[in-house]
Amino acid sequence: MFAVAATALLSGCVSDNGSKTIVGELQFHDSTAVHDRTYFYQAQTASVTASCMPQSLLRILGHIRERTGVRPILTSGHRSRGRKGSMHRHCRAADIRVPGVSDTRVVEIARTAPGIGGVGRYCNGIVHVDVGPRREWAECAGRRRGGARR
Repeated sequence: MFAVAATALLSGCVSDNGSKTIVGELQFHDSTAVHDRTYFYQAQTASVTASCMPQSLLRILGHIRERTGVRPILTSGHRSRGRKGSMHRHCRAADIRVPGVSDTRVVEIARTAPGIGGVGRYCNGIVHVDVGPRREWAECAGRRRGGARR
């Protein structure tokens, strides 16, 4: 089984003695020795599909986990239906909640993640992150504000 893992020696994620530190930038390799995908997120339900997520998206989720100290709950990953052009349809997006952390704080942290593309915030407290083009938005009751932002 292929498992994505983060290595600590360069990233500061986990030291060689197993202690956890704040991450600079996660490095990935083909090993189960350090972490599997569940380190980076917890699926809200068994129906959430995320096994296809690229390493670049896992790095973003790992960045959020390290900065908040809480593993994000993945409320939506890959979706075969939905808006045409959606990053979810290509398994390049995640909708998350971080228990005990405000959505405002999660958005602030996501903006600083290496490789971040889109960052969206919804009224229900869910935050969208993806590895597409750089943009930002807020959506409430079907009304969307925002667009491309650097």
